[in-house]
Amino acid sequence: MIKKIFSIAVTCTMLFQMFSPSLEVKAETTKKESVGTTYYVSTLDGNDNNDGLSEDKAFYSLQKINDIELQPGDKVLLEAGSVFTNGFLHIQGSGSEEDLIEIDKYGEGSNPRIDTNGQGIWYQDYGKQLDSAGHKYKGYVSSSILLYDVEYISIKNLEITNNAPEIEAKYNYLHTMNRTGVAAVAQNKGTIDSIYLDGLNIHDVIGNVYDKHMNNGGIYFTVFKPKNESETGISRYNDIKIENCIVDNVNRWGIAVGYTAYWDKFLGGEISDEAIAKYGSTKVEIRNNYIKDPGGDAITTMYCDRPIIEYNVSDGAARQINTTDYSETGSGRVAAAVWPWKCKDAIFQYNEVFDTSVNQDGQAWDADSGDGTIYQYNYSHNNGGGAVMICAGEAVNTVFRYNISENDLAGVLNLPYHPKAEIYNNTFYIKEGVPFIRPGM
Repeated sequence: MIKKIFSIAVTCTMLFQMFSPSLEVKAETTKKESVGTTYYVSTLDGNDNNDGLSEDKAFYSLQKINDIELQPGDKVLLEAGSVFTNGFLHIQGSGSEEDLIEIDKYGEGSNPRIDTNGQGIWYQDYGKQLDSAGHKYKGYVSSSILLYDVEYISIKNLEITNNAPEIEAKYNYLHTMNRTGVAAVAQNKGTIDSIYLDGLNIHDVIGNVYDKHMNNGGIYFTVFKPKNESETGISRYNDIKIENCIVDNVNRWGIAVGYTAYWDKFLGGEISDEAIAKYGSTKVEIRNNYIKDPGGDAITTMYCDRPIIEYNVSDGAARQINTTDYSETGSGRVAAAVWPWKCKDAIFQYNEVFDTSVNQDGQAWDADSGDGTIYQYNYSHNNGGGAVMICAGEAVNTVFRYNISENDLAGVLNLPYHPKAEIYNNTFYIKEGVPFIRPGM
């Protein structure tokens, strides 16, 4: 009954936010002059010889948009029912605080679909080696949408797929190309502000099973080393919102924000307010998303200052972290569902996680090498690796409270190296034979 009530509540919240009309607020305001250009794109009746400035003269291909440097206030509207086979959007230009760039649909019917099929290839390079020599940090990536140093942009109401071409028949080859539905990069503009993703349906993004820190999965934000930091400033994100999205059957990550080339500024346990404000990403909000069957982890925030992760559902995370799918290397065979890495005061609340596959981790929640992580008012059930892991000596000041765990397996609590944390006022329903503390931890 608890599962049903919680699932129904989360589902109703998602449906209400996705489909309910905005409340009309009447007030005397000064009418703002419209700015920007609206571009229309349609595979139903568009033509690339058109100017793209009206529904009757829509472009046909997304390449016409890739060739334009968009300006503040510009809109790119894709016609409902369109299917952009082998298409991709690699945006040039940024909006402004006053006038975002908007990408959305027009017309009635199903959301327009970007079906990338391994096209949209670009080269990723963090600019230096990551915290582990085994982590790949550069190489080619295929992305359906790429936001490279793009800011002040809103993207809504699109369906996105990026499957492997037939020539890459072996899905779990060690060097399979990384793929993303939406990839974002901050590098040469200092702080990248205001990227909003809302109501996207991202599925069948068949990337690399192994690569954890490439732009690889459904939605993945990264921070690269600037070419000239003294000129552009420290690269980071501010004001990221990922809401009301469905992410289904992706490799490797569901949603990740935002691994950084400045990882070496976060060594040790406690993270100072000064360090996270200077080098971390701020105002990151991930809410009301449904993540189903990611190959690895469902939702992870990395190097973020006080991110909020709430009202999300993870269904069946870590399905490929096993000796059959993840077979070409024995290292790195670990994944949990919803967790932070090197974040400061992250809040995870009102989320539901179930059916995470067992592996060396396999928990619903994992306070991993962060400072001040709070898990509260969450519901976990039937997760193969247990309810929560407080991971290693660099997970400090963790609080786990007011959560419900029902029939989580292997061992409800995972406490490697006996970290210090506050665990109180939770409710645990434990199957007979399942230990409270996972053995070997």
